[in-house]
Amino acid sequence: MPRTADPDVRRRLVERAAQMLAAREPVTLRSLVEGTGASTMAVYTHFGGMPGLWRAVRQEGFTRLHTRLAAVPRTADPVHDVAALGVAYAANALASPALYRAMFDAVAELEDPAGADRGLAVLVGAVARAREEGRLAADADPIGVATRSWLAGHGLLSLVVQGVLPADVVPGHSVETTVALLTAAGDDPAACRASVARAWRAGVPDPGTDGPRGAGGPGL
Repeated sequence: MPRTADPDVRRRLVERAAQMLAAREPVTLRSLVEGTGASTMAVYTHFGGMPGLWRAVRQEGFTRLHTRLAAVPRTADPVHDVAALGVAYAANALASPALYRAMFDAVAELEDPAGADRGLAVLVGAVARAREEGRLAADADPIGVATRSWLAGHGLLSLVVQGVLPADVVPGHSVETTVALLTAAGDDPAACRASVARAWRAGVPDPGTDGPRGAGGPGL
């Protein structure tokens, strides 16, 4: 009788594989399942083998990112909402740093290549709304602005999750780079800084948890 896939087992194997990849540990079937409560057969049940596992690891990272970005609520301030997506992006990376690093390991293909673009599409939509509502210049390119914002955020978060920079630098640098990008795209400097700073005060990512918290606590 064929084994039934278990979403919880699948999740544990994906997270274990991402952690081993980040730690540069040798990955074998036996070392992978150690401590997960799963058997080596579970890798075949859920992924069809090791190549399928690595595809699933990358895909899971992009899936979680899109889920988090899509859940960011819309407010009356479109620039705040663009910045809030940056907060959510940072929270996602800091909550699952090993999985975040695995997302950009191009050695493995993705199960659904288009899935990697869905998170960026959310940001493009938010930038387009800021332009449509007059906060950005009429000739601002939403794809270009969103891509530059992602590049800046990814560069910063990559340095943090690899331990090069401490996590507490994320809010300050993120505010400054976002303000610079959006004022270059046409927003008023004072209004832009107020909107962006408010977004980061409302939800500062807490490393090691699965969501943002207020700015008053220790750490960030």
